[in-house]
Amino acid sequence: MPNTGSGVPGTTADGSDPTPAPVGPTLAADRPRPIRLHRLELLHFRNIAGLELELQAPRLLVIGANGEGKSNLLEAVELLTSLRSHRCSSDPDLIRQGEPTSRLRARTSEGDQLELELRRRGGRRALRNGRSLERLIDLIGPLRCVGFSALDLELVRGEPAQRRQWLDRVVLQLEPIYGALLSRYGRLLRQRSQLLRRGLAPVERSALLDAFDQQMALVGTRLHRRRRRALERLEPLAQLWQERLGGGKEVLELAYRSGTKLEAEATAAGEEVWRAALLDQLLLQRSEEERLGQCLVGPHRDEIELLLGGASARRYGSAGQQRTLVLALKLAELDVVHAVVGEPPLLLLDDVFAELDPRRQNLLLEAVGNGHQCLVSATHLECFNGSWRSDAQVVRMRQGSLQNA
Repeated sequence: MPNTGSGVPGTTADGSDPTPAPVGPTLAADRPRPIRLHRLELLHFRNIAGLELELQAPRLLVIGANGEGKSNLLEAVELLTSLRSHRCSSDPDLIRQGEPTSRLRARTSEGDQLELELRRRGGRRALRNGRSLERLIDLIGPLRCVGFSALDLELVRGEPAQRRQWLDRVVLQLEPIYGALLSRYGRLLRQRSQLLRRGLAPVERSALLDAFDQQMALVGTRLHRRRRRALERLEPLAQLWQERLGGGKEVLELAYRSGTKLEAEATAAGEEVWRAALLDQLLLQRSEEERLGQCLVGPHRDEIELLLGGASARRYGSAGQQRTLVLALKLAELDVVHAVVGEPPLLLLDDVFAELDPRRQNLLLEAVGNGHQCLVSATHLECFNGSWRSDAQVVRMRQGSLQNA
């Protein structure tokens, strides 16, 4: 995908929404696997006082009992590659108790040195090759990752917010500027909701809401369109994986139910159509929102509906069907990020094998194939078949420290 001026694929400098190049359905598991992350250093991160790890094989198996810190190691890689953690949203909770800062550092196959410093006070600091970065999102690029944890197995059965968060993580990997849009929309949503609940004079509140609605419509539209576009990229690949993993019994559909109502033919229209629709609906719902004290329109109301054979997988899918579907979604995510970014992302598998039956464990191991560098945490080596174990670098985690197996 061409660079459009911001240094981020598929993004213009102001965060507007260019027309993307199509991405064809190919499965990355069939490609040779490289080693892209060569070294990892952690200092005062979670229960890890200090850790240095040279990655010597495309597969790293981190073995340890629950609570020893193996998930913390994978979480650190997730933070370095996406600036986000699926386990925690508060930086002080990531810093080892009693320490003012935590430092995460990685070296890539291209020789890049990436560093992220977390501070209890003063926010984050990012460095690349020893130089401080003015924007944190400029740390994203040399490495991308796709994470799959036991929490993701609730993706089908969970609340709409879980599916929105999953899709947001996908878009963030494709377009790092999306993180700034999400943060901006979250602030607008909180401030507007507070305004709805304040006891202001009607004329004053109406004028303030008009100003908020203009910004909500602009940012909300850009979130809507990126989510929908990502889902359109994911669907054909997810369908291929669903067919491969599930035997082709049911067709998988990913349906985007926008929190801004649009006619079917309008969903493919440009940004201005979506923006005008969101602005109109905010105005139409204003009296009801003032009564309830909350915003009823926008991307925070989106739903991603997962259908098998035309029926809701959440309501009618068996436990086995739901877990196969989640595997298909995560593997499709891996392929989309690879296709759009042009480099294979790291694959982080965090304690998922304990939640899968032996058949699905084998399906996942076979599906991952040779396409990506994998970092995997598990409680026992017995989860892995002979070839996976023999081709992997194995380390053991105990009380935040690494030991060679």
